[in-house]
Amino acid sequence: MAKRAAFALSLAPEVIAHLDEIERKHHRLIRQTIQAQLSYTPTRETRNRKPMEQPAPLGAAWELRFGPKNRFRVFYEVDAADHTVWILAIGVKEGARLYIGGKEIEL
Repeated sequence: MAKRAAFALSLAPEVIAHLDEIERKHHRLIRQTIQAQLSYTPTRETRNRKPMEQPAPLGAAWELRFGPKNRFRVFYEVDAADHTVWILAIGVKEGARLYIGGKEIEL
């Protein structure tokens, strides 16, 4: 069986600012999870990876949940033709509130 080609992972410029609002001790977990979950099957729905209902925050098509108590959220789009995953935002879910870049986002 042939190995699937990996998707290129690209960050929107504002994602760096989103990461600055998250404690540095979580950055490795975030980086490793994005790499593991989105490199080969970014459009396979799982328990923690789901398509977003439209209209979605930030125009994202997909959401990935992970981390302690599933508190981290990665919002992304997939360009199948270019074989690229575009990370649009990274946030933290606290209770019923989502914070991206230190600002509360309405869901």
